[in-house]
Amino acid sequence: MELQKWIDKGYEIIVDFGPKVLAAITIWIIGSLIIKSLIKGIRKAMNKGDYDESLQKFLLNLTGWVLKIVLIIVVLGTVGVETTSFAAILAAAGLAIGLALQGSLGNFAGGVLIMIFKPMKVGDLIEAQGEIGVVKEIEIFTTKLRGLSNKEIIIPNGSLSNGNIINYTTEGTRRVDLVFGVGYDSDIKKTKEVLTNVLTSHPKVLQDPAPAVTVMELADSSINFAVRPWCNTDDYWGVYFDITEQTKEALDVAGIEIPYPHQVEIHKNE
Repeated sequence: MELQKWIDKGYEIIVDFGPKVLAAITIWIIGSLIIKSLIKGIRKAMNKGDYDESLQKFLLNLTGWVLKIVLIIVVLGTVGVETTSFAAILAAAGLAIGLALQGSLGNFAGGVLIMIFKPMKVGDLIEAQGEIGVVKEIEIFTTKLRGLSNKEIIIPNGSLSNGNIINYTTEGTRRVDLVFGVGYDSDIKKTKEVLTNVLTSHPKVLQDPAPAVTVMELADSSINFAVRPWCNTDDYWGVYFDITEQTKEALDVAGIEIPYPHQVEIHKNE
């Protein structure tokens, strides 16, 4: 009699929960296949978009875990488990973690944006957040630059993505902005000719766009000339220093004075 009671009880359980269990297993199998297909499709799209490898792995893992958690909640709900409180706990935990890691999440989001929109790449010379350097490495949370004096500069991606970025490498060429002052006794046409000869004779100064020499300002003690040669980005500092040195030598040979500050003392006799 007792055995029959247990058999009946087991039969009731099978009748009540059997279809739910079968449905849950079916949902799990189909859901897992769908998740695999989605991950595969996302991976192909990222490969076509040439996304950074580290970003690909992180986003694919994150997407996979989120979809699996959703699938588990659906399966538990199918079996009959109350999932409302479970979802509420996950939401509360996510909110707490988000508040605790607010700054880090901002840097992570900035890193994702940088890797997606690619305002710069490794090897580019950029200016951002008051720093100038060559991009050494772009990570999820920070970007590393190699400064002009070979120092390492680490900038949080949140600040980097929300601020101005000047990329000197993208266009391939740069204009060198120089200013030279000569005395008011100097002949303007002769001075322009001397400065132009310095630019056109330099092998790394580009002829297209053509270099320009113009009168920039009639200052207190000098006539200032704006000297604007163009060069390839990699030649910028070499051209800058060469033109500065060669201009001084050429002006000296031409007898054109570069004025320097004068101080006049007036003595009053009592």
